[in-house]
Amino acid sequence: MRFKSGKDFLNLPSKSVTVMGMSGVGKTTFAALLQQANWFQYSVDYRIGTKYMDEHIVDNFKREAMRNPFLHGLLKSDSIYIKSNISFDNLSPLSTYLGKPGNLAKGGIAFAEYKKRQTQHREAELHALMDVPTFISRAKDIYGYDNFICDSGGSLCEVVDPAHPNEALKALTDNTLLLYIEGTPEHAKMLVERFRKNPKPMYYQPAFLDEKWHEYKLSQNIKDDDAVDPDSFAIWGFEKLIHHRLPLYRAIADRYGYTIPMSEVPKVKNQEDFTALLAHVIDQA
Repeated sequence: MRFKSGKDFLNLPSKSVTVMGMSGVGKTTFAALLQQANWFQYSVDYRIGTKYMDEHIVDNFKREAMRNPFLHGLLKSDSIYIKSNISFDNLSPLSTYLGKPGNLAKGGIAFAEYKKRQTQHREAELHALMDVPTFISRAKDIYGYDNFICDSGGSLCEVVDPAHPNEALKALTDNTLLLYIEGTPEHAKMLVERFRKNPKPMYYQPAFLDEKWHEYKLSQNIKDDDAVDPDSFAIWGFEKLIHHRLPLYRAIADRYGYTIPMSEVPKVKNQEDFTALLAHVIDQA
């Protein structure tokens, strides 16, 4: 959704916004703030983890439990049950399932299995994005929310192409205002340093993943996939991924949305500040 003027946006009786950008730029900060102001908060990652990846996640828990002799019998006799306790604030079950490719003894998973899980995540994210129009309606019809904010995942730019919009991108652009929160070079460096201390699973475009996997093994003179240290590849790949994603986000925003620097986020204290900021950005576009 694009607007001729900020006033047109402000005059909407019901507003729907999708915030996008890298981790830590302020997407969830905006979403949480607006939730307090009676906006419906839709978390794409939460939807992925609870709707489209839940069985995969729980099955993985069960595989691990079956390796434990004590839990094995209890699980087979239905004496215990295992579930994912994913929440807006704790997406660890989802990221843990994605895993990191490399040496199994160091906590990695086989590269073929890793690629399978990446494909599962891609399909789940596309479905979660296509659910946005339905949830806008549900938020209004069931709960009485007039306004809606979609907190998108960091991999949004990996599953849509602004030059060839798929159904997921159309669901967003037809029903919400896209707001890209742009980070700074300093923020990117901070993300890399934070990631070095605590490497986490990430989503990669398939072709990009194959390219970087081959490039990493070549740079380390590694021939066997199982010889790859999963944390080492995750850290190396994350820095490549950041630089890969930035122009993708910018292309989406340039064609379909609006952009603000992350420095604007701390200035927003309430709903009025947020809508005024968007109106200003629209007028400046």
